[in-house]
Amino acid sequence: MSIHYIEPLSQGWHRMKKALFQPFDISKWFTIGFTAFLAALLDGTGGGGNNSANYKNGKADLDYIFNFPGIALEWLQSHPIWFTLIVFGIGVVFIIMIVLTWVSSRGKFMFLYNVVNDKAEVKIPWYEYKKEGNSLFVWRLIYGLICFVVIVVSFVIAFTTIRDIYYDYLGLSSKILSILGMVLYFLILFIVMGYISLYLDSFIVPIMYKNRITTSKAWFKFLPLFSSQIGNFILYGLFVFVLIILIVIAVIIFGFVTCCIGFLLLIIPYIGSVVFLPVSYSLRAFSVEYLEQFGDEYKIFPVEYQVGTIG
Repeated sequence: MSIHYIEPLSQGWHRMKKALFQPFDISKWFTIGFTAFLAALLDGTGGGGNNSANYKNGKADLDYIFNFPGIALEWLQSHPIWFTLIVFGIGVVFIIMIVLTWVSSRGKFMFLYNVVNDKAEVKIPWYEYKKEGNSLFVWRLIYGLICFVVIVVSFVIAFTTIRDIYYDYLGLSSKILSILGMVLYFLILFIVMGYISLYLDSFIVPIMYKNRITTSKAWFKFLPLFSSQIGNFILYGLFVFVLIILIVIAVIIFGFVTCCIGFLLLIIPYIGSVVFLPVSYSLRAFSVEYLEQFGDEYKIFPVEYQVGTIG
């Protein structure tokens, strides 16, 4: 079996041109862009950190950093009102994240429905794929909690290890091995999490869409294929990674060419999804085109929209 990467990307691009430019319909853009916006909620989001620290004589006061957990705990104990407000704020954030995860899980099927069928619908796929969307929501919620716990525990262990290294509790060889081990561990951890998230969106959602099954059943259907084609699926991740780098470069160029107006448009959530729609549409179609190479049981595009009919 010969698996291609450029060809399905090209076919995804042609599908995008046919759907969005032949003919150009601004109302269709805004409708599909809305489903793309819902599908991308929480994808690639992140908060900027404030890397400030106490400085003395030009270098960071690491003693303060390593003692900060104890200092923070003592401060919270002496300020119960602030402690209550912080806990309440964290709870609100978690509730908002849960709601957004639910909406985006339904949105992923809405966007896929429009791409697969060359439609611009909101209401129909929202109700049609309610069961699959809710199943995806539960799976993402549980997986997200597991990842959160693993990351928190990992950072606590890393913090303790670095503190021991700083206070010279470990020998030189142990220090080097500990640092290399931590770097390798976090690298592997984030690569694995990244691949799981990529496969979930690229392949599990389309498999659920086609077979009308739950997320767990879709994974059980996908994993035998993955194990038999592991090299191709790893290369798929690397190919997508390169695509993302190229897209980021293109966005930067677009922003500067438009005198930063492009940047302003892209950071407005819904408007940004509409402006970015040719890219997100092409990538969504690309993942389905790639999956279809593995046999008829993975064919998702309707017969009338198959590759041979695209101009």
